[in-house]
Amino acid sequence: MTSFGGAASSGMVDWDLAVATATRLMRPGPEVSRDEARAVVTELREYAKASETHVRGFTRLGTDETHDTPVLVVDRPGWVRANVAGFRELLKPLLDKMQDRRGSSPGGALLGTVGGKVTGVEVGMLLSFLASRVLGQYETFAPATRDLPAGGPPGAPNGGGRLLLVAPNIVHVERELDVDPHDFRLWVCLHEETHRTQFSAVPWLRDHMQGEIQAFLGETDVDPMTVLERVRQAVQSFAGGRPEGEEDEDEGRSLVELVQTPAQREILGRLTAVMSLLEGHADFVMDGVGPQVVPSVAEIREKFQQRRAKGASRLDLALRKLLGLDAKLRQYRDGERFVRAVVEEVGMDGFNRVWTSPNTLPTKAEIAKPAEWVTRVHRKPEA
Repeated sequence: MTSFGGAASSGMVDWDLAVATATRLMRPGPEVSRDEARAVVTELREYAKASETHVRGFTRLGTDETHDTPVLVVDRPGWVRANVAGFRELLKPLLDKMQDRRGSSPGGALLGTVGGKVTGVEVGMLLSFLASRVLGQYETFAPATRDLPAGGPPGAPNGGGRLLLVAPNIVHVERELDVDPHDFRLWVCLHEETHRTQFSAVPWLRDHMQGEIQAFLGETDVDPMTVLERVRQAVQSFAGGRPEGEEDEDEGRSLVELVQTPAQREILGRLTAVMSLLEGHADFVMDGVGPQVVPSVAEIREKFQQRRAKGASRLDLALRKLLGLDAKLRQYRDGERFVRAVVEEVGMDGFNRVWTSPNTLPTKAEIAKPAEWVTRVHRKPEA
């Protein structure tokens, strides 16, 4: 197993322990033969490559030279290792700040003794929950490791991203939905390839988002024990540890919402708008390309939307809310409506002005009212 240890492992989070815990607790994947597994991996790689052409043609973004990030087909433990590597880099400023405060914190003694181990176990439990649910992911801030390469422009710090396709989860969902497996795999690849195209064709986007996230983390001024307690609440929900009917004043709020300052709320509003744009654009592209290349796209889309809306158990829904995953579902819906409305008004080339600079990204208010973005960016009166 690749080590993500070092200073971070002996500090606020033991990342090696998080990986080990997630790997030990995650659900087993679907039963497949060795030959079937090999065929699935081969097909996903082929579909990811084919999706490049489909997405570029539909979006009019990127060229053959822009796709310099790797596509990795991984299992659930591989997804965990990749995300821990990214989390460790992205959260380092916040964790360093929290560790500096640890000595003067009322809970400093506890954190100094077992905090890193406890948090590592609890982060691992949350990752084990997520590892069986993610179909694919474009890792925007992915550092290269021995087992997991990352791409990006020469000299890019911590790598420039990589596309992950989680093979066992894709097989599990295609079986659960009872859809054509080949069509479903291509459909998933189209969505994830859109994210890869967004970041590879728009060079400033990665640095802009990284700057916003680091600004958000830099504004965090919270006692380390508070964050630890929020993680513990999530794990207790996951393990069924909270008695039925027990609620508190923070019920229904996500971990991100619980640590906001006024400055963070402004940053989070901008990040929410960007994420809505990216997710909605991917869904729009997937639906736009799908009818031409995925014969059963209508059936897949209908069944997948029903699965998204239905969720799972009460426990699953509670944890999704605490982690902010319910917000991500809203981003798909709101963002797709924004993209569709703008394309209908000004065409694909007109919509692509959104990628010109950070100033042309939609605001959170404009995501809800696309005509306001059209008026601002295209300088034309609202119809």
